[in-house]
Amino acid sequence: MQATSIDPDQFIAAVGPLLEKQDLTGLLSLLKTAWSYDQIRGVLNSRHTDAKKVALLALGLVAPSCCIPDVAQQLRDEDPMVNEMAEHALWMVWFRAGSQSANHELARGAQAIGRKDFEHAITHFDRAIAECPKFAEAYNQRGIALYLMERYEESVKHCKRAVELMPCHFGALAGLGHCYAHMDRPREAIESYQRALDVNPHLECIRQTIEELKKKI
Repeated sequence: MQATSIDPDQFIAAVGPLLEKQDLTGLLSLLKTAWSYDQIRGVLNSRHTDAKKVALLALGLVAPSCCIPDVAQQLRDEDPMVNEMAEHALWMVWFRAGSQSANHELARGAQAIGRKDFEHAITHFDRAIAECPKFAEAYNQRGIALYLMERYEESVKHCKRAVELMPCHFGALAGLGHCYAHMDRPREAIESYQRALDVNPHLECIRQTIEELKKKI
């Protein structure tokens, strides 16, 4: 049975006041009780740009992994704000796509990267992967830590695994490009960067990097 669609204007009218008050608790409660995930992601198919933005915000807060393909499609929207909110929503969903304990280890690892404690970060990511072997973001973050340690070949392995598990992961694809660029493998870097652009055409810095790399071939 198909879920009843949400009227975009009514959706904004219901969510807007909570956003203005920055009432996160109230917003989460509303999103979890008033509509299903299918109803919220159905708003993404409307031509109401503001409603799409609010829907992306909502999905970033509450959506499960099954909503990722619908959110990823919005990366190709011509409106740069829709693209930006789709990016943000994807990162939020990716970071909570494991079990509760795996998500906790991932968060601790990301914090360790933030303070440049890469060895401890890798320990946390290893725990997350042991808990959830198909947790794409754990592999991506491990790849980031290894990249920052200049262990590029090892980073490539983990970025590739992240992409295998999450083909729309433009971050992991860009990470592959960064590694190949540092390994002086420009053709492979360009290929990886282009795959990232195919997913997310708004990555202008990647587009510029491709042009620079073409000069080395």
